[in-house]
Amino acid sequence: MKVLDPVSMLLRQKGSGVFSLPPDASVYSAIELMADKRIGALLVIDEGRLVGVISERDYARKVVLNGRSSKDTFVREIMTSDPITIPCNATVDEAMRIMTESRFRHLPVIDPQGHVAGVLSIGDLVNWIVTSQDAAIAHLEHYISGDICT
Repeated sequence: MKVLDPVSMLLRQKGSGVFSLPPDASVYSAIELMADKRIGALLVIDEGRLVGVISERDYARKVVLNGRSSKDTFVREIMTSDPITIPCNATVDEAMRIMTESRFRHLPVIDPQGHVAGVLSIGDLVNWIVTSQDAAIAHLEHYISGDICT
């Protein structure tokens, strides 16, 4: 595990399951699905095409704070349209940089055919990087102690 590994490796380990809903779904159903799956965002798919992302942050800022009803508001009204995506061959480091600079927590990954291959969360990336650093530290400790064969 390294920060220069492609995100496709992370998806293989994590799994590429994606939770989504259509843009004409109610925000209530989106929040219900997020709570059920214990996730913070959903992809918005229309006719097989990624058209947006809806997150708990969208709900809090665009529904709750504006006094709207989640049952009477559609996902298309509050989703982030045309989300930033990343290709499968991009590195973990690139994904982390994009998410940090753009200040969001979920990044759709697109395969070479233009289909959604998975979604990365900031937690997925942090776990990958921490594991990578732990492995590097263990390797250096073995090297320093002269035990480089393990």
